[in-house]
Formats: sequence, C-alpha cells, structure tokens
Amino acid sequence: MIGLEPHLILRTRRADEVESSKRNSNQDSFGYVGNILFDRLVGAKIHTCTPGEYGRFGSLALIRSLCKDLEEDVCITEEKDKDKKPRRVYQIPVGGSNGLGTWGYIEAVDELMHQIRSENQKIDHVVFASGSGGTAAGITLGLALAYLENNDTDNVPNIHAVGVCDDPDYFYNMISNITKEMGLEDVASVLESSSLLSSLMTTTGDNISIETFIRHYLTVHQGKGKGYSVSTTEELDFIVEFAVETGICLDPVYSGKALFRFMEEIKQNPESYKNSRVLFWHTGGSLGNYEKIDALRSKLRLISSVERMDVYKRKEK
Repeated sequence: MIGLEPHLILRTRRADEVESSKRNSNQDSFGYVGNILFDRLVGAKIHTCTPGEYGRFGSLALIRSLCKDLEEDVCITEEKDKDKKPRRVYQIPVGGSNGLGTWGYIEAVDELMHQIRSENQKIDHVVFASGSGGTAAGITLGLALAYLENNDTDNVPNIHAVGVCDDPDYFYNMISNITKEMGLEDVASVLESSSLLSSLMTTTGDNISIETFIRHYLTVHQGKGKGYSVSTTEELDFIVEFAVETGICLDPVYSGKALFRFMEEIKQNPESYKNSRVLFWHTGGSLGNYEKIDALRSKLRLISSVERMDVYKRKEK
C-alpha cells in the first residue's frame, strides 16, 4: 500500500482459526467481512491474538513484540537477492491514540470552530464515543484551547466522552499522558490570562495539573455496557430505529453504543440538558454492523420487507 507494508494486530476469539487455514491452502476460514475486507483489500498482514492474550500482555507490549520481529527480519530489494537492508518499522498504537495522532482531531475541532462561527451558532454540549483516548484528547484540548485563545471561556461547551471500554479513570489518565506527549505539560502558561486560572490551581502549589485541566472540561461516562464490542438487544434496536428515523447509520461498537448510553444519561438528568444544543460527533465505524447481522435479523425483518415486483401485472387485484 503506497510503498508501505501494513501489519495489523487483531484481538479476536477466532485467533486460532488462522492455523487451521494454513494447514489447508484452499481454505481461508477467517473470511472477508466488514473491516477485515477493507484491511485485506489494501494488502494488510493480520496477526491475531486472543482477548485473553491481549489482556495479559497489553497492546503496547504486543505492538513492540511484533515490531521487534519485523525489524529483525530484512527486506530484499528487487535488484539483487543479496542486497538486503533492515526494515524500518513505525509503530501506531491502538486507535492512533498518541501525541501525533491526536493532532488530527485538533485539526477537526478547528474545522468545527469555523462552521460554528460562520453560522453564528452556540453549542452547549459535544458528545462522542471514546475507545482508546485519542479522539477524546484531541476534541477536549482543541475545544478548550480554541475558546481560551479567543477569551471566550464562558461559552466552552460541556464535553462528554462515552467510554465503550475500560473505566472513566483510565481515560482521564490516558488523555493526560497524551497531552504530555504532545508537549503541553505547562498548562499554566496557556491559562495565564484566563479567569479560570485560580479555579484550576492544585492545592499543592501554583502549577495546574494536566488531569485537573482535562477533568474541568471533560466528563467521561461509563458506556461499555456488557463489554467492548458486545451489544444488547436494546442497543441494536436503538441503532436500527435511529437509522429509520434519521437516515444516519451508527455502529454497534462505538457511535451506536455511545449515543444509546448518552440518551440514557439525558433521560436520567433531563434538567441538565433542557433547552440545550447538543452536538453528537459521529466517529464512523458503520462496517461493524456486518458482525451483528444475525442479531439484527429479526428486527430488520419487521421494518424492511423484500418482495418480487409484479412487472407484468399478473397478480389479481
């Protein structure tokens, strides 16, 4: 793919099926469904592990292990088989959630701010799904700094990340670490001219902790339900009904689960959102619905029928 050789680590309960496929060259039991199809279309090499292995070693350790194996291998140039050179491997963490990847969502916030200002709109709440922390870091930092830069701190939207895995404390810590990696440790310098400076002071001194800064703007909601990528009937029904009513397709792992959980939050605390303008940030992922076809089947039959067209008008009226 554009001169690069993509390698992906996939956590799946079907990890061991790869070995059975190798023993039978005519069979590829792993398949080509959803995201897997697009991964394979661009020539990605997929390395599987079980959820247990993923939990035992952690994503960073698995990535480093694979990178080490690739670096120890060599590339053979087309000109001479003897002309070998080391592989240069670039590591991308889960979700692209690191300092570099987070700049992408800061740029996205810049685009959002242009839209808000051009239409003279005011947004009260911004809501999105969070799976690895990068999206949450970029949107939170982007919005906070955008409003602070314009001395408009009274209108910073309430930011809501709905975690579809792990717990809120994990995300606060992850976002803080990403902020440090981006070189934004000195939050105080950003806030020197802000009226928020005194309210964000830590009790231990004059420095503002990054996590205090993050928590001031961001609320992380627990939204994993039964677990990452595990859907309830209620969640799937919500995705179908939302698509019918709006024409917008959500996915069962991220956006669908996040919006479902946030709608529950609104029902439980209606006064907190009354007369508010809420922006839900759709982060994609609709291909994940392919994995839920069996679970969606009964609901889809109720709302969408298929019948043979009477082209020749032979049916009795």
